[in-house]
Amino acid sequence: MNGDGSLEWLRREGRIVVVGASLAGLRAAETLREKGFAGSLTLIGDEPHAPYDRPPLSKQVLLGMTTADRTALPRRRDVDATWRLGVPATGLDMAARRVRLADGDEVPYDRLLIATGVRARPWPHEREAELDGVFVLRTRDDCAALARRLAEGPKRVFVIGAGFTGSEIASACRERGLPVTVAERGASPLVGALGGVVGAVAADLQQEHGVDLRCGVMVTALEGDATGRVRAAHLSDGATVETDVVVVSLGATRNTEWLAGSGLGAGPRGIACDAGCRAFDIRGIVTDDIYVAGDVARSPHPLFGYQFLSLEHWGNAVCQAEIAAHNMLSASADRLPHMWVPAFWSSQFGVNIKSVGVPSMGTEIVVSQGSLDSHRFVGVYGYQGRVIGAVSFDHARWLPFYQELIETTAPFPPPFHMVDRRPDGHRPLDADFPDPSVPTHGPTVTLSGYSPADRRMRFTPAR
Repeated sequence: MNGDGSLEWLRREGRIVVVGASLAGLRAAETLREKGFAGSLTLIGDEPHAPYDRPPLSKQVLLGMTTADRTALPRRRDVDATWRLGVPATGLDMAARRVRLADGDEVPYDRLLIATGVRARPWPHEREAELDGVFVLRTRDDCAALARRLAEGPKRVFVIGAGFTGSEIASACRERGLPVTVAERGASPLVGALGGVVGAVAADLQQEHGVDLRCGVMVTALEGDATGRVRAAHLSDGATVETDVVVVSLGATRNTEWLAGSGLGAGPRGIACDAGCRAFDIRGIVTDDIYVAGDVARSPHPLFGYQFLSLEHWGNAVCQAEIAAHNMLSASADRLPHMWVPAFWSSQFGVNIKSVGVPSMGTEIVVSQGSLDSHRFVGVYGYQGRVIGAVSFDHARWLPFYQELIETTAPFPPPFHMVDRRPDGHRPLDADFPDPSVPTHGPTVTLSGYSPADRRMRFTPAR
């Protein structure tokens, strides 16, 4: 059967399996049906819930504005699928084209999309992690349990990690009038994602809103009482903070363990794939029947030195899932590359924070609009003489302009006429990112792979 014939058979009678029944998995399934796939479609998810939206969990749900069971994702269309929810995938047989499940069942496929995402990194000391009052926040059930405890009015909430999620949790606690302490091993909140210059602003915001912020310290132990409830956190500087609720916000772990021994190029950093979302095997050879999308994917991006990027971004999950679904059903000449420009947003302490590009690649930053002191500004990041990213605090209307500069590999710093006219408005500063060998909590972009310095191109988004 020729290539066109086999694709016609796939569209009409093929079997497509999606492992990961969350945002990326749902949007991929919808796209497959929209593009005429009429075969069998199976979605496998380790949680018992239908796909739901995660951003509201650390925002509206913790504030009591809605409940965790009301975060279901809207459906664009009926996907006419077999749903295997609450049954994790435990293995993959690439030769036989079968996914093994925890209940012993095996699901055959002709095309496979892996969208297993990430999970919250737990507190590393298991006995301490099991204390009553110690939480993580990633799933709907995590959020429901934490929201119930916050509604009981704890004496003090202790947040470990001041990345985006940890900072949003602290913000929600203060908005609810709860005392909160935040411990961050880095020099400031958000330092891993946005650098020390912007991190200092984030620190000011937290302290101005009554957060007891402890930076440059590690939590050495969590202490429980005789009944097994957490009662205190011990810090590396010798301090002890009494608390009855601890939220561990130490970043995420990619869900790839179930692929061990499969022959797929999967590991702690995610699953490597090409720009068309096709997975690599352990030999570095691209597969034709296995695709990857969402937080678990590592793919090269031409705008960012062909680095392999892992993006924990809502918009990336949607775009990559749609590209993967399109390419699954397409001949080689009709496949599309995934070149979404990273974008992220967070709401905390009364400020809307938004970014485009990859700020964490930047070595310099210039404040192009507003001022750091006012907590209302745009910071533009530069890397090797070009604009690589931008972040705004309550100044988002400028971001489309800077996204265009990123897409066209514009020079850094931007010409003076692009920035506010003040004496220091065009002076770049060291972006002050921490040593990458020292973990901080919460970069939403992970960089790995080759970064040639001499690449330049113009990127034209698909219309």
